[in-house]
Amino acid sequence: MSKLPFSKEHLVQLNGFIDLCRKDPKILLDPELAFFKSYIESMGGRIPAAVPETNFGSPKTSRPGPAEEEGQPDPEVESEESDIELDNSGVIEPDSDEPQPMGDADKEVAEEDVEKSEEKKREAIEAFGEGEFKKTIDIYTEAILLNPGSALLFAKRGQCFLKLNKPNACIRDCSRALEINPDNAAAYKFRGRAHRLLGEWEDAARDLRNACKIDFDEQADEWLREVTPNARKLEEHRRKYERKRAEKEMKEKLDRARRAREEHVKAAKSAGAQGDDEGSAGLGMGDFYQFLKDPELVQAFQDPELAAAFQDITANPANFVKYQNNPKISAVITKLANKFGAMPEAFRGAFPGGFPPSGGTSSGPGTDTGDDVGLD
Repeated sequence: MSKLPFSKEHLVQLNGFIDLCRKDPKILLDPELAFFKSYIESMGGRIPAAVPETNFGSPKTSRPGPAEEEGQPDPEVESEESDIELDNSGVIEPDSDEPQPMGDADKEVAEEDVEKSEEKKREAIEAFGEGEFKKTIDIYTEAILLNPGSALLFAKRGQCFLKLNKPNACIRDCSRALEINPDNAAAYKFRGRAHRLLGEWEDAARDLRNACKIDFDEQADEWLREVTPNARKLEEHRRKYERKRAEKEMKEKLDRARRAREEHVKAAKSAGAQGDDEGSAGLGMGDFYQFLKDPELVQAFQDPELAAAFQDITANPANFVKYQNNPKISAVITKLANKFGAMPEAFRGAFPGGFPPSGGTSSGPGTDTGDDVGLD
């Protein structure tokens, strides 16, 4: 299966646009979306006849509210924050003790230091078994100062902090252990539990999944099952929130495009020469949507390669040079030339040698094609 030519952000926006169409089918009657409506109908779809026409020409229907004009968040989107019901039992207050020494990460550890560190580790294991967790922390600190490159020592000290209900200290030590060894299952396990104690459910689930993936552990699996319900609620909320934001952004973009079109038409009428001016100066952006009603052009623009190329050219007309030898793109450009006799403003300036003559493309900057003033 080929990879889609879209980024994740574009797919989220597309999903938001489809949701918007479902909730408000009237939007498909917007002249700016005539090409999309034609595409739906060409595929056998039908826009319900009962959908009332909307006065898209009225500035009042498209004027943004105060929150939109001032960039304030949408109350409907923000209200989603309060919809989640989480089980926060067992969550504790965060600790704020001074961080324990981490040792010199650049220290060259001698063999003698490694041996002394191992002796300290054995002492720490005995103290831990006797439940003397504070003493164990002190011993592990001595071992770490001797051998600061040992991920295991940091993970074990983090476990001691966990026993003393000091999740932030545990997270610091386990994060350091994972910097040294990204595959340390114990560090993921203890850090995941620390996140759980702080009510950081998604981080807890992520760490505990990694721990079980690297080295399955029954206790880690039990902890993972404990945090999973809250984590899933938050993950689903995040997806819902992103969809609503994408829907809101899509509606704002459509509103801006509609207002721009209204201003364009208004300015053209004020000048009293809209038709003549557009005939002599090339097609405006509004007419760009009109020639997309051509079934062949609609089908052509469904080609991801072609759509991406024209988007690239629209963003920077000089980018046409990259596509001038592409026969697929040249064929569409030739059709546009033959059909309309001029280039839309969106692409004007993209063709250094003038609008491509019928049957070919312009030859690039500095090349005299003998036909650089457009087609009849």
